[in-house]
Parts: sequence; structure tokens; C-alpha cells
Amino acid sequence: MTVPKINTITRGDSRFYVNPESGAKAPGVTSVVGMLPKPFLKFWASKVVAEYAVQNLGDIVGIALRGDADGAIDYLKRAPDRETKKAADVGSEAHDYFERMAKGQAVGRVHPELKPFVEHFGTFLDEFQPEIVFTEETVWSEAHDYAGSFDAFATIQGEAVWLDWKTTRSGVHAEVALQLAAYRHADYIIRPDGSRVPLPKAEGGAVLHVRPEGWKLVPVNCGPESFEFFLHLREVFRWEKEFKETVIGDPLNEGAKPTRRTPAPRARRSA
Repeated sequence: MTVPKINTITRGDSRFYVNPESGAKAPGVTSVVGMLPKPFLKFWASKVVAEYAVQNLGDIVGIALRGDADGAIDYLKRAPDRETKKAADVGSEAHDYFERMAKGQAVGRVHPELKPFVEHFGTFLDEFQPEIVFTEETVWSEAHDYAGSFDAFATIQGEAVWLDWKTTRSGVHAEVALQLAAYRHADYIIRPDGSRVPLPKAEGGAVLHVRPEGWKLVPVNCGPESFEFFLHLREVFRWEKEFKETVIGDPLNEGAKPTRRTPAPRARRSA
């Protein structure tokens, strides 16, 4: 996971970037892409809960027999969250190593669990000799009101590409094209002091997928077509976070109980 260099805030389950100059807030790229439906997550979560139940049957029964049925239920239902956090922690630590290696910095001692990731990333650097131009920076779009932090922009075998490091067990998913397209079609790179860097031109995008068992560099189509789909999701995000709570009013008959809802906070657009 890329750690933003500029300030962010969280509203609900969404991240908003705070413009260091104007204070304007813009939703993050990954939060916008998160508007995509993910029906597979329901089955994944069910499987994780079932696995935890089987693997920890004695503990769960013990909790229930002590009269804490709610505790047993809570332990099981939080199993997917524990699994997700573990994967996120590994990904964040691996990203930290990747950033330092991409900048030519020494990584020092590496935890045994992360050593394969570091070795594979080193092999990628040796084999492809990428010219790293930017790492772990933030892009901003005033035109479409979003921001996001990318892993790297580099020239590989003569082509300038937006790069994303992935360590997920499930592989490279199609929505990464939307993520990279958002970076590619933003307005500029913004620094923590508010200074702006012109957005570099790119021929495309790629994902470096690193797992303990190996690595692969995968080209990604992040052109105008992918960006159009991202912009549709940006509108879905606006519906979900800004607009849908405002469309249902009070009933017109006097005897009905009012059901007016409080509008959600609205993300301010950059000037």
C-alpha cells in the first residue's frame, strides 16, 4: 500500500486528500475504484470464516461454553478483517523496501517473511534496469476532483510507464487499469509544500506483481478508454458519498413519521 506524502482524512470508509495550498479535499483514486461491485468478496469472507471456525474450533466452543456466545460470534465474523489486515501489513512493509531499493538506498536487515519480496524486487531491477523518475508521489486532478498516490513512474526498455507494485495473493486484477489511468490523466503532481510538478507523458502502464514464490511484470492498458470508465466510477462515488442522502424527503401526510436524512459531507473542489 502506498503511503501518501500529503495529508489525508478518512470519512466513512473513504480516503480524501487535503490540498496543502487551498485545503480543498478530493477523494482518493483507490476509494473511487472501490465503487466497483465485488461479489466475490462475499464468498471469500464466508470461506475465511469457515476456515477460522475449523482451525480454532476448540477456542470457539470454549468461549461459547463460558456463556459468551456474542464473543464467539464476534471472533468469527472478524476473521476476514484480520486476514485483510495481515495482508495489508505485509504489503505496506514490502512497499517501503521497494521504494528504498528503487531510489538506490540500502534496506538493511530484512524480516525473513519479507526477504523473498526484496530478493525478487532486486532481480526485477537487475533484469529490466528501470530508470525511476518518480516514486511514491501524489497526483491531483482539478478537472475531475480526485487525487491519488502512485508507486512509481519509470522508463523501462525505452517506454515511459506508470508502475504499480502489487503483493496480493490473488494476482493482478483488471481494475488496476482504472487506477493507473487516473494517475496518467491527472493534472499535475503535488508535493507536501504545495508545489506542483508537471505530469510526465507516458506510453502506458504496468504492474510489478511480487510474491514469495516469484515475480512478473505485467503490461496494463491505462489509456483514454480506461480513464472514461474511471470517470463513471467518480460519478458513482459522488452519488454514494454526496448526493443519495439528499433525495428522500419527508412524507406529505401529517400522520407519518418524518424520515429526513442528514446530507453527507460534500468534498470541496479545488479552485
